[in-house]
Formats: sequence, structure tokens, C-alpha cells
Amino acid sequence: MVRPGVRGRPLGSALPLLLVLFDLQYQGAECGINAEAEKQLEMGKKLLAAGQLADALSHFHTAIEGDSDNYIAYYRRATVYLAMGKSKAAIRDLSKVVELKQDFTSARLQRGHLLLKQGKFDEADKDFKTVLKSNPSDNEEQEARSRLMKSDELQRLHSQALSEYRREDYAAAITLLDEILAVCLWDAELRELRAECYMKEGELGKAINDLKAATKLKSDNTEAFYKISTIYYHLGDHELSLSEVRECLKLDQDHKPCFSHYKQVKKLNKQIISAEDLIKEGRYVDAISKYESVMKTEPNVPVYATHAKERICHCFSKDQQSVEAIKACTELLHLEPSNVNALKDRAEAYLLEEMYEEAVKDYETAQANSENDQQIREGLERAQKMLKQSQKRDYYKILGIKRNARKQEIIKAYRKLASQWHPDNFQSEEEKKQAEKKFIDIAAAKEVLTDPEMRKKFDAGEDPLDAESQQGGGHPFHRSWNTWQGFNPFGSGGPFTFKFHYS
Repeated sequence: MVRPGVRGRPLGSALPLLLVLFDLQYQGAECGINAEAEKQLEMGKKLLAAGQLADALSHFHTAIEGDSDNYIAYYRRATVYLAMGKSKAAIRDLSKVVELKQDFTSARLQRGHLLLKQGKFDEADKDFKTVLKSNPSDNEEQEARSRLMKSDELQRLHSQALSEYRREDYAAAITLLDEILAVCLWDAELRELRAECYMKEGELGKAINDLKAATKLKSDNTEAFYKISTIYYHLGDHELSLSEVRECLKLDQDHKPCFSHYKQVKKLNKQIISAEDLIKEGRYVDAISKYESVMKTEPNVPVYATHAKERICHCFSKDQQSVEAIKACTELLHLEPSNVNALKDRAEAYLLEEMYEEAVKDYETAQANSENDQQIREGLERAQKMLKQSQKRDYYKILGIKRNARKQEIIKAYRKLASQWHPDNFQSEEEKKQAEKKFIDIAAAKEVLTDPEMRKKFDAGEDPLDAESQQGGGHPFHRSWNTWQGFNPFGSGGPFTFKFHYS
């Protein structure tokens, strides 16, 4: 529907219609125009031709105030209203024209046409039949008969659509209503009926479009706003649902269904927003608790439980509670196997648990469902590197610690193992050689994992001490056992107070 124009807005395709309307039965029409009214009409006509609708309308208002019996002024103002999309105002002015000059067939034809667009078949038919009885011109007679035939056809289709709706054949009803609404664009009831059919067929987006049109076509349409809000709510869009139900209450604050629904949506919306704020702050445990409350607030609409479970899965993963994350994400993935967010979060949890093959598989599944996701691509590459790395030397496994271990935990594990695998603790040459190799790995693990840069590289799937990973550049860490003699595992790197002795 065309909205009210602003200064300088072109009429576009509406202009030919307007020019025709101006010319129709205008020649020879005498209606006793006074001088001031005539001046205002001429100014309005020029502005209208320039596409300045609002200014033209102002002059036509003035002309009517100066001469309230001037049917030409009403006719021209109706034309402006029509160009602005204000069909109801246009019909009122056309009715005034017909009242003042009953033989003005152009106005009656135009009113009948607008009434047909509103789906008011009986009133439209009355106008068309009156034109046929008023000694019309050949063109007017042809137009009136054509529109009467169209009205009859639309009424027949309307009856069939209602019949199909009652038979619950909603697809057939939609097909018929499509054909009717191609002409009856401004019929709010027909749009509401088609919206009901769309809802029954599960086409909720189309139902919303029709209901939104109905709120504009029918004033104080609280029921349409209520239906739009409930649809959005069941789609999981709590924010839009809240916005629409507020529109309902603006029209009628005592509307019981809207008020009850408003309280529910407002509570749920507040909880979800609060939970998301907690996630942004890194307060994952509190966010999990808040999303558990969401599931209690709305246990009957599955989309909210699914969303809550997805975010709980995310929170456990981000909080590095890997076991809980795997459990929560898996529960959700049983319901939605292709949920990309849950696959990514579970993959990260698998990496923490050193379940590299499972992580790679989850990232591959996620990528198959979201090919252009950069985060998935990077995660998959990292998981593949870590899988390859795990088949070689894994510094976390060497020290027997988790991937999210803090520096103090790393040093503690290192000291314990370095003491345990001290070559002096072993007697035979074979045992000493094994201990030396083990001790070198323990020392290497400590060096990598306590250095932030080297640990970052290792966590990304690259071994900073591996010559192959360094693209042939090698690393100064590749040392023999002799290098480590005199190294004190309990200090900060200073020498032992004793030397190793071999028999």
C-alpha cells in the first residue's frame, strides 16, 4: 500500500490514473466555484501534477473549507488520498461527490472499484448497477459491466474458499483466497482467514505477513496483534513477540489474553537477556543456572528448551567443564543432530578430554552443515593437527595433566616425575637409558608448557620442539642427556648440588 508522500515525491505509476480521473466528466462541469476556492483548486492541481501530494492536499482542504458544496474539490482530494494509499478517506470524499452530484458516474465507478478492493461486494455491486441505470457512456457501461462480472466471480470464489476452510482443506482454501486477494487487496477479514489457513499448514511466516497487513487495514485490531505475538513466541522470537503484544495492549490495556501473554513473554525475555549478559561477562555457572530457569518458565514450547540446552552446552564448554559439556551437548545433539553450535562446543570439550578423533568428527559434521563458517574451518584444522600431534609426542600426557592445567600444576607434575625418573634411581644400564629418555621428555614437556608462546603453538597443533613442525628449522631443545646433567628439577633451572654417578 502506498504511504503518504512527502514534498517532491513523484507519483510514478499513479499519475496516469490521476490524470484520467481529473479529465473524467470535468469538461462542462459547473458547480458554482467561488474565486478563492477556484484559486486553491488550481494551486492544488499544479502541486499534484508535480507529485507534491501533501501540499496539494492542503490546498484542497482549504478549497473545501471555502466551499463545502464543491464536488470537484472533494473529487480531487479523493484522488490525492488514493495516491497516498488512504482508501478509506478517498471513499468518504467520493461518497460526498455522489451525494452532491448523483450523476457523476466517474466518482461512482471509482468508489465501486475501491469498495471491491475492500471486499465489500454488495456495496460495490450497488454502485456498478446504479451506473448502468444512469445513461452512461459506452466506456462507462463497459467498465461497470466488467466489474460486476468480476464481483460475481469473486463472491463465488469466496463461497468456495469458506467451504474448503470448513472442510479443513486449508491448501485449497489458500489457493482460492490468493485469487480473491489479488483483487481485494484491502480486505482485512480475508487476510485473517488466509493467515489462519497458513497457520494450519505450518507456514507461519506467511501468516505473520497477512496478519500484519490486517492490523493496518482494520483499526484497533487487537486479535491480529495477539496472534502475531503468539506466532513469534512459538517460533522462539521472544523479543518480537513482546513487541507485538505491547501493541495489542496499547489498543486495549484490559485485553485479558494479551495481558496474560505479556506477563509470560516479559518474564521469559528478561531471563534470556540476563543469561546472555552473564555469558558475555564470562560468568558461565550463573548463566547455566539462569537457562535452567528458562526451561522451568516455559516447559511447553520446545524451541526454548532447545535453545536453553544449546546455551548450557556452550557454557560448560567455555568454562572448560569438558565432561559436563560433552554430556549436555550430546543430549541436545540427540534432538538436533545437525546443530552446528552444539557440534562446535562438543568438539572443543573433546579436545580438552584429548578425544581428538571425536573432535575432528564433530567439526567435520559441523562443516558439512555450515561450509562457510570460518570458526569451524579453523577448529577443524586445529583438531586435525592435535590428532596428528597426539600420535607423536603429547606433552600433556607426558606430565599426566589436563590441557587446561595451570602453570603451578604443570611445575608440580614435572617435579614429581623428574624425581621419579631420575637416572640415579636405577641400577642397570638398560634402566638408566630408559630413564634418561623419559627424563628428557619430561623436561621438554615442562619447557614447552611453562612458556606461554610455545604452549600456544602446541595447543594449536604445532610442536615447537619438533624439527618437522618447524619446517626444517629445528629447535635448540633437541639435546642429549648430557645436556641435562646437573639440572635441578626442583629449582628454577640452577644446577644440582650433586652429580650423577654411573657404575
